[in-house]
Amino acid sequence: MTEILRKSLEVGGRTLTLETGRMAKQASGAVFTTYGDTAVLATATVAAKAKDGIDFFPLTVDYEEKMYAVGKIPGGFIRREGRASNQAILNARLIDRPLRPLFPKAYRKDVQVVATILSVDHDCPPEITAMCGASAALHISHAPFNGPIAGVIMGMVDGEFIINPTVEQKANSVMHIAVAGTKDAIMMVEAGAAEIPEETILEAILTAHEEIKRIVAFIEDFRAEALALGLAKEKEVFVEEQVNEELEAAIMAHKEELAAAVHKCAVEKLPKQEREDLLESTKAAIVEQFAGEEYAEVQDNIAHFIDKMEKDVFRTMIARDKLRIDGRALNEVRPITCEIDILNKVHGSSLFTRGQTQVLNICTLGMLSDAQTLDGLGLETSKRYMHQYNFPPYSTGETRPMRGPGRREIGHGALAERALEPVIPSPDEFPYALRLVSEAIESNGSTSMASVCSSTMSLMAAGVPISAPVSGVAMGLISDGENMTILTDIQGMEDFLGDMDFKVAGTSRGVTAIQMDIKIAGINKEILTNALAQAKEGRAFILGKMLDCIAEPRTDISPNAPRIISMSIHPDKIREVIGSGGKVIKRIVEETGAQIDIDDDGKIAIASVDGEAGLRAKAIIEAIITEPEVGKTYTGKVVGIKDFGAFVEIIPGVFGGKGKEGMVHISELDKSRVAQVTDICHEGDMLTVKVIAIDSQGKIKLSRKATLK
Repeated sequence: MTEILRKSLEVGGRTLTLETGRMAKQASGAVFTTYGDTAVLATATVAAKAKDGIDFFPLTVDYEEKMYAVGKIPGGFIRREGRASNQAILNARLIDRPLRPLFPKAYRKDVQVVATILSVDHDCPPEITAMCGASAALHISHAPFNGPIAGVIMGMVDGEFIINPTVEQKANSVMHIAVAGTKDAIMMVEAGAAEIPEETILEAILTAHEEIKRIVAFIEDFRAEALALGLAKEKEVFVEEQVNEELEAAIMAHKEELAAAVHKCAVEKLPKQEREDLLESTKAAIVEQFAGEEYAEVQDNIAHFIDKMEKDVFRTMIARDKLRIDGRALNEVRPITCEIDILNKVHGSSLFTRGQTQVLNICTLGMLSDAQTLDGLGLETSKRYMHQYNFPPYSTGETRPMRGPGRREIGHGALAERALEPVIPSPDEFPYALRLVSEAIESNGSTSMASVCSSTMSLMAAGVPISAPVSGVAMGLISDGENMTILTDIQGMEDFLGDMDFKVAGTSRGVTAIQMDIKIAGINKEILTNALAQAKEGRAFILGKMLDCIAEPRTDISPNAPRIISMSIHPDKIREVIGSGGKVIKRIVEETGAQIDIDDDGKIAIASVDGEAGLRAKAIIEAIITEPEVGKTYTGKVVGIKDFGAFVEIIPGVFGGKGKEGMVHISELDKSRVAQVTDICHEGDMLTVKVIAIDSQGKIKLSRKATLK
């Protein structure tokens, strides 16, 4: 019988267990990972042969949500899991980002990591369980993975840091920071926070890293024991193809030509297109010198060496000479233009332009019933604030098929949503569902942070009472081994050729979101501290430009948006408002044009662009549910005359139906004696009366005499 290795560690007061040798034994590495009652099967599989004709490392991370993990049957017609949910995609990205930089850049074998979520204990985060399991699976496999990594979530309740907070703790936490790293450095940060100071964020990240070091040591011990039992594989020794040193030297001899072109771009501050044209023509001229037959078989190598030379020139210019490709200072933000009310018929719109990055944002307000329904493994079943991001090909001057949102688009939308969520008013304060769509119509770096800025202005233009405006900036890092240079507001080339993309969003009071991706083997406290401080300056500058355009939310919502009137009725009255088969509420909607939502607890929301229509709908509902009150005065129509008194309809009927009426006895018509009822009133007259009694059978006794002075 095959040996089974099982090893445990306490993390955040709960038990993390790694097991191998029992499941999925044909994968290159498989670890059944449990944390509390959360269970994840993490597998890592390496292809037998390298892929030809690609210039990137083909790593795929899949996060497979199984609805049985939370005791649910999937919705839909076919009743099985289908397309990955947005949260599953975000969790896959969360795992991918710290793993990818730890493989050799030239490795070309397919590596697939699959984390299958088998059971979920909501107090033990499945995404962190999956991350640790994936790291362990790669570590016991033969993949040339320079790990392991580990991850934790940091919360903060009552000023105390909490590792992997429970559901109750998360509800009271002012931050949610996912941190991943190796024993030596931090690899990834994904943070949402309630306007927390940079110093507190930094302390949380460093505290997380201390716990990560413990888990990494645990995974290393797990591999050592697995190796001794024959349950782990010896690592593949990856050797890069032998470099043609003679060809490389011949190409590098033209380095000064390319360096001169790069410096010309920086000194003359050439626009993106002119810059690209100059660099392409310079590189083409160098390639032309290697066009002979003797170089026919090494054209791919020539292109590789020229790209490498360009990267060296670019990085040296920044790291050593402190000169950026567009001539900006290291902490300088590109020129900014802010506009609002771009579109006339939407509820809120804005256009944020920073250099050659441009995002159009549209805000749409709807009823709470328009909230997104969530069908996943989490506790949330709906979401009233939705942020979506689109990245069309024309934004970078390219042509490609227009398809649905990819992982990148979903990730960028989630980041902007997380950045703004702390300032969105509560449903009680602002009973609307909100959908923001960011259209990245021009891109040259950091469209996600431009989305945050554009969204803030769009919300304020729509009249959404956000608690504070939010701005965002993307920071970069260039290292030549000796010099570390931090850049504010990186553009596309600096992102592509740099070592870090560190996005920070927040208000003037503190940070609301962070996302950090790196391409090197981690960063340290000094870099994090400096990047956060420099980002704070950049955010403040950008926020100033935004506030010059719109200083605060408009005091009223857009005239194009529905006005929502909120009211509450006793739950026993709901059926009267709805009517048999929904007849009454359908009639109200037809008569007024308003949209009406009724909750089971009696809360009613009435929405209409025409405010008068909403008020009419409210009046009808009040007429349906209103009951006469003893001691209250009403003015109603006389609907019947008898010898002994008059019948008065004090609450009109709805849609021609019978209203609520009572009788004024002849003795209650006047202070003096009345000979005949018709001496005081006739049918059709309006009479002011007071309810003096309601008997056990619901009969209403009225008095005109009681209203007379």
